[in-house]
Amino acid sequence: MGSRHRICGRGEVVIPYASDNDSGSVDLQLSNLEDIKKDPSSLEVTDSDIFDIPGIPQESLTDGFRPLTHRDPLGEAIVERLIPSIQEFFNGELKSEPEKLTFLRSLSSLSQTLPYDETTESFIRSHITDIVHILHRLVVEEPLHSVFSPVRQEVFITIADLSYQNVHLLFGSEDRAELFSLIMKSIITLPSVTSLTQLQEITPSGPYNSECLYRQTFQAFSEMLQSLVVKDPHLENLDTIFKHMDPWLQSAKDPERERAAASMAQVLKCSSRHLSLKLPLRFQRLGHLVALMALLCGDPLTEVAEEAAEGTHYLLHITLKLKYITHDKKNHQSLKRAMKKCRELLELYSIKWFYSCPFKIAQVFEVFLDSDELYQFVMTTLDGLKNVKHPCTQQSAGELLITLVKNAESRFEKVPEIMDVICARLSIISQPTVRHQIINTVSLFISRPKYTDVVINHLLCHPVPYDRHLAELWRTLEVELPSTTWILWRLLRKLQKCHNVPTQEKMAYVAVAATDALYEVFVGNRLRAATFRLFPQLLMTLLIQIHHSIDLTMSDVAIPSGLYTGQEMSSEVTPLCFAIQATKTLLLRTWCWQEFHIMEKNKGWALLEGKECHLQGVSLLANALLERNHLLAHKVMYLLVPLLNRGNDKHKLTSAGFFVELLQSPVARRLPSIYSVARLRDWLHHGNNLFKNLALRGLHNLLRHQEMSEDIKSLLPSILDLLCETDEKVVLLAIQILLQLVGIMDFTTLTDMMRTLFSLFGDVRPDVHRFSMTLFGASVKSVKYTDKKGVENQVLDSLVPLLLYSQDENDAVAEESRRVLTICAQFLKWRLPHEVYCRDPWYISPREVGTVCKFFGKKCKGKVNILAQTLMFFKNAKLPVRRAAVLFVGLLTKYMDDNELRMKGTGWIEDDLRDLLRDPEPSLRVVASQALFRVQKVGAEPDHGQTVFGLRKLIGCLPT
Repeated sequence: MGSRHRICGRGEVVIPYASDNDSGSVDLQLSNLEDIKKDPSSLEVTDSDIFDIPGIPQESLTDGFRPLTHRDPLGEAIVERLIPSIQEFFNGELKSEPEKLTFLRSLSSLSQTLPYDETTESFIRSHITDIVHILHRLVVEEPLHSVFSPVRQEVFITIADLSYQNVHLLFGSEDRAELFSLIMKSIITLPSVTSLTQLQEITPSGPYNSECLYRQTFQAFSEMLQSLVVKDPHLENLDTIFKHMDPWLQSAKDPERERAAASMAQVLKCSSRHLSLKLPLRFQRLGHLVALMALLCGDPLTEVAEEAAEGTHYLLHITLKLKYITHDKKNHQSLKRAMKKCRELLELYSIKWFYSCPFKIAQVFEVFLDSDELYQFVMTTLDGLKNVKHPCTQQSAGELLITLVKNAESRFEKVPEIMDVICARLSIISQPTVRHQIINTVSLFISRPKYTDVVINHLLCHPVPYDRHLAELWRTLEVELPSTTWILWRLLRKLQKCHNVPTQEKMAYVAVAATDALYEVFVGNRLRAATFRLFPQLLMTLLIQIHHSIDLTMSDVAIPSGLYTGQEMSSEVTPLCFAIQATKTLLLRTWCWQEFHIMEKNKGWALLEGKECHLQGVSLLANALLERNHLLAHKVMYLLVPLLNRGNDKHKLTSAGFFVELLQSPVARRLPSIYSVARLRDWLHHGNNLFKNLALRGLHNLLRHQEMSEDIKSLLPSILDLLCETDEKVVLLAIQILLQLVGIMDFTTLTDMMRTLFSLFGDVRPDVHRFSMTLFGASVKSVKYTDKKGVENQVLDSLVPLLLYSQDENDAVAEESRRVLTICAQFLKWRLPHEVYCRDPWYISPREVGTVCKFFGKKCKGKVNILAQTLMFFKNAKLPVRRAAVLFVGLLTKYMDDNELRMKGTGWIEDDLRDLLRDPEPSLRVVASQALFRVQKVGAEPDHGQTVFGLRKLIGCLPT
């Protein structure tokens, strides 16, 4: 590749100035470093460190560059004739080819006098704009797809001649840059030599041979490029040349890419020999150039790959010089280590091996590139992934990317931008190997703690549900085992942070995105160990997310603007569906098959999704886990101890709902009281009844452990207060707990509770009514013998209500009334008549009711005013109870002491009964009429004692 006549593609000569001894070496002669004053003692890295690198021997700077052709000085007369003739061309038009060639050759000849003729210098420098304008016009007029004249060649020669005299027509201003771009296009876009030959056969081009003319033209172009570097060897100029060459190096057309690669290789070779090392040194596109040359080393066209490999050869030379001069003196050890690493790598494979091995280039160069240059390298490599026409280029890009990130992953600063491009490229990469490399690149970034949050944040900024490419990325992350927990934890924290803030008007989008990401991770199952390790946190966080997502649609989510541009969101996509599917998948991936089955069988998923029944679903899952996998359940319980104090109400409610069910476990006994009983006590006084429910549920579960009873006993006053709550569930739970504690209550607490329970007899809530009687009966049974007198009156007061409620329309209430009435009778040492237990309504068998009335009238005489008690039930809301009360009054008067009844009067009874005669219910009117008749009859009958006294008086008055 180092011969004077390099053959490109189809026999194209593209290497001027090439010597025969350049192959396989890089000139690292640093003699011009002496121009820079440095303190030798301040540097431990010396020239010898560079010279020792294998494959980079010293070589002469003069061997590889052809000296300029020195012409004899032009006479003054000739100069005087050239200037006016050129001037005329400025003012006129160049129409014919001879005129154009004459102008260009005259200008080239005149340039030779610049070193010694002030007039020439003044003339040329004052007309640079005119010269640039004419050259631009000449190039434009040349056909773009053929070479029929030497005008284009002469343009290149003229520019080169002027450059050697320090007159630069392609650098500095906008019009010069435009000329440079035009010249580049005019030569690079020419067809191949074969096409030119075929074109000449169709359209003869006069005296010129197209193939020969093309070779000469390209030779002139290469010399022109090198002249730009030789006479002004600053890195900025190399940067500029590369800027114009860049698009052609990435061209999809083989001939264009081939010419550009060959030209760039020559420019790099020339630059490596003539590089100016005067500070400041700036090469803004170094990383981009290295990456591009590396990609070209893997080009499917052999000629391009070979040219790129040689160009990379010289680029390494330039890079080493640049880094040697510009490195920070404080970090000279860093440079020395880089040199050592470079030496070690080149001992493994020579620079010639760059050809078709792009990843080796990444290994060698990355040690010298700074963060900005590494970013350029990566972004250029990612651009190579767009080359779908050349799978080899995609393959090279993938190898480069993974190699670079492996070796320099900690030195990147613009990871979000890199991730943005990677995500965009995934959709156009079809090769499995390349996709695997790209996903591995993401895995490398995400596994480093420095970048984990950055990568996750970026991946969460994509539309959900994730498309198949992002889903594949989440599912196939390949991370070393120590990093899996860290990555999953950081992803989980994104979701948890959304639960720790007060409830917002709209749900944060990151909460939905993180939930979907967790689902994809579970499906992929690549982070299995971390999933098991973080199961408690994952389960509770997802349950909390379900609670937050109930009844929400995507319109209730704060979606970043522009995220769904041009996309329609399906109505079936909701935050809740993401949370449910993630929770289900978590259970399946952690082998919780039985728990999953229990949830499915008992419609647990539907319960979790319901606004009113969410906590029932939580309770079902908690019990399933406790039953089938107590080890995991215990881990969740210990997690919840601190978790209960965090987050908003939904966060706390879901956590509390799970926690109280786990208190059934014997392990709950080990929890300090501050984390169990004390916490439940606080919830008993919470303003939200749901917390009161959960507190009572938790206390009920703790009472399964006998040793916990004494601790809970201290909460009795708070629990008793809950009997007066309007929330039925709270009252029932309180009764349930009191039933378990009634045996250890002190007498005062017991009597207070019985008074409260008595007030609940007849409650409109059937269950409250029923269980208040149950607890009352249990209370009566638990009264100690020494305390019986103290509660006797309460028991007596309960008899009539219990008797009347035995006629309740609710069979369960009626049955419980009879049962508790029996307990009270046993307490009083009474034996109830069997008629009390009759299930038929009283109005069907009034004779049996009479027996009951007679019994209670006799037993309660002088102890309790059962008549007054019964009258209070005339206004009971339930018809059977009102009817029973009226019937009881009517029959009770028959067995009461007439004197006592007349003494109190019956008017008040009759008034109440008359009111009932207007009741809309016929049966009640009939019973009330019968009762009123009996009462009036009792009131109208004379007192038996008074009658006897009167008779005696009358007899005493009679004559004997």
